[in-house]
This record gives sequence, structure tokens and C-alpha cells, in this order.
Amino acid sequence: MKLLVTGFEAFGGETINPSWEAVKRLPAKIGETEIEKLELPVVYGEAARIASEKAKEIGADAILCVGQAGGRDAITPEVIGINLQDCAIPDNAGTLRTRERIAQDGADGYFSTLPVFAMVDAIKKESVPAKVSYSAGTLVCNDLLYSLLRRFSGTNVKVCFVHLPFLPEQAGDKFPSLTLDQDVIVLTAAIGIL
Repeated sequence: MKLLVTGFEAFGGETINPSWEAVKRLPAKIGETEIEKLELPVVYGEAARIASEKAKEIGADAILCVGQAGGRDAITPEVIGINLQDCAIPDNAGTLRTRERIAQDGADGYFSTLPVFAMVDAIKKESVPAKVSYSAGTLVCNDLLYSLLRRFSGTNVKVCFVHLPFLPEQAGDKFPSLTLDQDVIVLTAAIGIL
């Protein structure tokens, strides 16, 4: 199996993003799964375009997108991507979207096509907090998830998104965090059940 795993560049005033830091440390192969890694810009539309093109180029069987969810206290695989862009902060290109649909002719939502609940179970076995999430937010993370699910709907390419909490150096004393080592362990566990 060929798996494209994506992480994001830093955004929102941060200097690092745990998603890309963890993704780039994954091995080239987990079990029988070949891993291709890709850093994405935090830009509406552009992240999905780049990921889609890369998936096509390498003949990916599945795409696992990883993002940052500062303030969350667990690893959270996402159940659904919704057809909405609505955020108080702009993307890294300076674009601010308020109550806009991602695709005017698209469905209201698409469910993840990788085994979200099994991923949570696998992560919990590593003694790291994990829970299913029913909202990927309405910034670029959700835009990426929704757009890829829509693009690959009806094909054999499976898609999912996993959010990671802040790293300790981002969280300070204000927010929950997980270490980079924990992030790599849980992503490896999640990929291992695919």
C-alpha cells in the first residue's frame, strides 16, 4: 500500500507545527505500507490541490492528513469534513473566509474513508490520549479534508485527517500538549492498522 502523509507548515504566529514535525520523522515504511511525506501550505484550496496532485503522481492508495489543533488534549482523528470555510484568522496567504462554502455544488459533508474509530483504539493502546472528533474546524484543515474526500469520492483512494495537540514548547502552561515522540508513536500506530 502507498500512503501519502501530509503535515502543515507553521501558522497563526507559531514558528513550528507539530503535524509536519511528526510527519517528517516517520519511517519510509510501516509494515507493508510505503510512506510518502509532504509538507503543505496553510492556504485555502492550495493545500488540497498540492496533496491531490501528489497523490495522483505517486499512485497513492490512501492519504492521511495531519494538522495542529492547539488547545485539544488528545490525538483526534476526524470523522467528517464539512463544506464550510469560516474562521477568525486568515490563512498564510492572508485570505480570510467567513461563512463561505468550499464547493458551491458540493455535498454538505463527506465522511472519512479510513477507519477513524480503529485508529483511536490503536492510539489508546500506546497509552496516549485519543478520541474521535466530529469537527475539523473551518480553517484550512477542514478545507483540505473536505476537498480531498470530495475529489476522491467514488474512487479507491481513502482519506482521513488527524489533529495533534500543541507541542510542549508551544503550549507552555496554558494548553495541553504531547511530545513529538508521542506524536510519532501514535501516527505509527494509526498507520499500522491500515
